[in-house]
Amino acid sequence: MTLRLAPWPGIGDDEQRAAEDQAPPAGRTLRGGAHGSGEPQPPRTGDSLGNARPDQPPSGVPVGSDDDTLRERLARAVEAVDAPDVVFAVSRFGRRTLYCGGTAPHPPVPRQDLRYEIGSASKTFTGLLLAQLIQRGVLTGGEPAAALLDPHRRTDPAPVTLAHLITHTAGLPTLPGDFYPRALPAWRTNPYGRYPAERVTEAFLRHRPRHRPGTRWQYSNFGVAVLGHALATASGTAWEALLGAHVLRPLGLSGTALRPQDRKTDALGHGKDGRTPTLPFDAGGFEAAGAVRATPHDLLTFLEAHLDPAGPPAGALRAVRTPVLRRGLGRRHVHTMAWFRHPTDGGPMYFHSGATLGQQAFLGFRPDTGTALAALCTRRFRARDAFIPTAYAFLAGE
Repeated sequence: MTLRLAPWPGIGDDEQRAAEDQAPPAGRTLRGGAHGSGEPQPPRTGDSLGNARPDQPPSGVPVGSDDDTLRERLARAVEAVDAPDVVFAVSRFGRRTLYCGGTAPHPPVPRQDLRYEIGSASKTFTGLLLAQLIQRGVLTGGEPAAALLDPHRRTDPAPVTLAHLITHTAGLPTLPGDFYPRALPAWRTNPYGRYPAERVTEAFLRHRPRHRPGTRWQYSNFGVAVLGHALATASGTAWEALLGAHVLRPLGLSGTALRPQDRKTDALGHGKDGRTPTLPFDAGGFEAAGAVRATPHDLLTFLEAHLDPAGPPAGALRAVRTPVLRRGLGRRHVHTMAWFRHPTDGGPMYFHSGATLGQQAFLGFRPDTGTALAALCTRRFRARDAFIPTAYAFLAGE
């Protein structure tokens, strides 16, 4: 494996633009398609097709027939996903179009107004928060996480830093070793809720990486959860309040939360069969790795901010588009502080997916086309699931 950590965000604007314009070597593009479960399914219902706000694209951006084409593509994408509730929300230069559907009857609250669990896509919020703290000079990203969590602890010669945690290069497994025996009794209902914050930090402080931090990449919910606790400890602020102060309120995300809010407006998840309701997701001590739930409109607002950085978080929004790690054969896999980055014919595409026990999410944006996509569904991931490939292919084809 070839791995390189680039300088932390904060480089000059010219370098920033050059980094964004330079696409990595061509990679594999996923293709979406319908998935048949082989079981009888209720008739599919469609709803909520239309523009959510009257913003007009800049001069020269085509409208009219292109709007019809977009709606047709959205309809096909929603139809390809076999789930009780499906939402594909698109923004093109600030002009929003949402298409909703699913196998379940229309809920009392329109699908586009419900709050959905986004699972690991929450890490994009965590990455933006870290970038904001770095931009403000509160942190550098090079701080040893153990020293923040336990100031009296002796620092290791090669410590795990905040940068290692957000880039999945800390040498940590996906989950702590003792997570599984604790979670097993509630594996299908509430596994993460049985592993609180103090156990996450204790597991990290006693863990001994098998490889030097910064030399191997392994996707780790454990690592990003530790990052959240380190940031909260360093700032003296609880994670929920910290995220609210630096990300949610500055971006006006009033429909975003870290825990269930209202049974009427929180989307109901379903198991792999698409029929059995699931409990609201409890992230336990893994809030920074997967606790966010948000409305489609809030998710579009979040993504639009990345497309057109402005206001106090502008520096951090630009920073999380900067590549900080390249890995794999030919360094073809590119990561930023918050996003996976793949090449397209027109420029880079940024994305992150996520899942809980009963819902899935895909977030992504393309600066070259001014497009943002928030795709959501209320069925647990299963083998040959069409949701993520369909959402990825939709954004890649923009």
